Amino acid sequence: MTEKKIIARMILEVLGSPKEHVEETIKQVIKKLEEEKNIKLISQKTYETEQQEDSKLWSTFSEIEFQSENIKKLMDLCFDYMPSSVEIIEPAGMELDSSDVAELLNDLLAKLHRYDMVLKNLHAQNLVMKHDIELIKKVAKQAVEKRKQNEKKSA
Repeated sequence: MTEKKIIARMILEVLGSPKEHVEETIKQVIKKLEEEKNIKLISQKTYETEQQEDSKLWSTFSEIEFQSENIKKLMDLCFDYMPSSVEIIEPAGMELDSSDVAELLNDLLAKLHRYDMVLKNLHAQNLVMKHDIELIKKVAKQAVEKRKQNEKKSA
């Protein structure tokens, strides 16, 4: 992969509750980002945490400018941190070999397949739990009906 340093800016957002949790979480995310290998933070600004309209949720965001060792590391950061936006500041243009693009695409596909597998497993578990809940409701209803019948007999 071509080793061309990239200067980029990304916006990281946190949404949740309570307010203190949101503020602590954004601090932890930035700390983790600072510890990443092959990137160097240039600047970072976290904005004030605000309550969302008609909601009990709070949100904040940080604007982070950093230098990445290469495009692969930039893409890894995008998957690991899921920024709401990314802007490449430098270089103005990039040349990538077709093998570099293929490597990036294969990494992307591998991650998408992993996420897809996790989602499908969660969906299957959800269906099983819904089925189990329906069985529990049915058994509980039968138990209540049987109890009422026994109470009528003994009265």
